[in-house]
Amino acid sequence: MVRQASGLTTLGEYLERHSESGPLGCSVATAVDAIATACIEISRLARGGVSPADIILGTNTDGDAQKDLDVCADWLIRRALASASIAAFASEEMAKPEFYDPASRLGVAVDPLDGSSNLDLNMSVGTIFSITPAPREMSQAFRRRGSEQIAAGFAVYGPQTSLVLTLGDGVDIFALDPADATFKLSRERVQIPADANEFAINASNRRHWDPPVRAFIDECLAGREGPAEQDFNMRWIASLVAEVYRILNRGGVFLYPADDRAGYGNGRLRLVYEAHPMAFIVEQAGGVASTGRARILDLVPDTLHQRVPLILGSSEQVRRIEQLHAGPELDACSSAPLFAHRGFFRV
Repeated sequence: MVRQASGLTTLGEYLERHSESGPLGCSVATAVDAIATACIEISRLARGGVSPADIILGTNTDGDAQKDLDVCADWLIRRALASASIAAFASEEMAKPEFYDPASRLGVAVDPLDGSSNLDLNMSVGTIFSITPAPREMSQAFRRRGSEQIAAGFAVYGPQTSLVLTLGDGVDIFALDPADATFKLSRERVQIPADANEFAINASNRRHWDPPVRAFIDECLAGREGPAEQDFNMRWIASLVAEVYRILNRGGVFLYPADDRAGYGNGRLRLVYEAHPMAFIVEQAGGVASTGRARILDLVPDTLHQRVPLILGSSEQVRRIEQLHAGPELDACSSAPLFAHRGFFRV
């Protein structure tokens, strides 16, 4: 659920107002403006399409396939942030954080190009960022609760380039005007509907899920005849920025749970620069973000690239998943809708 902005406020004007909130507000505004500038450049590169140069270079420090545009996006953000005063910087493309101005009070963590595996499929990709106060002990810069974030956002490079932003007081969305390469406020005070009939998950992994996740998805598939008492649609884009953008616009729930495959026992999305900022945005828009057992924003990372299960979106659906994780209802799994008399796998 979104409300159209009444005027064409530019991101610069929006941030200028925020900068009046004090020295930290000014620093945050400068950092966000720098990241937005980099996002405009990344958008241009992404729109250029896949070229022979856009090949897989290998893997990054966290083991994910790395493309040329991943490296370019990381470099563009670093270059843009050179004009801002930040104390610490972390990126998916880095083995460890880097430290800069010790007098600064901000730490910035980014996923420079989320969903880059979708580039050759012409699907949406994006940039995610998180801004936190810098502690006195800089080694702890990215070992903080997600609730300590003071700003977070993400850009989506799709048919339209959009920038989703929270400064800790609601969520607003800006659209890139190609005429003057300026982000302009298009939707303000975005609110996620408490109840919605869409879910997003990679259903091919069903056999690997924990029972609470299987039980929830089976309830959705049971439709009006099941406990949810409504029919659901399934969406799966496999791009976190695109999934969350859809949820901000029309609600629903996204699940990337832990499962029993090797390397997936703790989930796959990174807490510091993926789950934390997305959880902050979703909560600011009235939604819920959870592992299924714990609030994402209450988690303190042990390492920069720590992985975590991520379930977020409309509050009623996420709370139901938490209820299934906590409660004794899982006997229902033995007679789950997929395998019941109307199931898809009836023999």
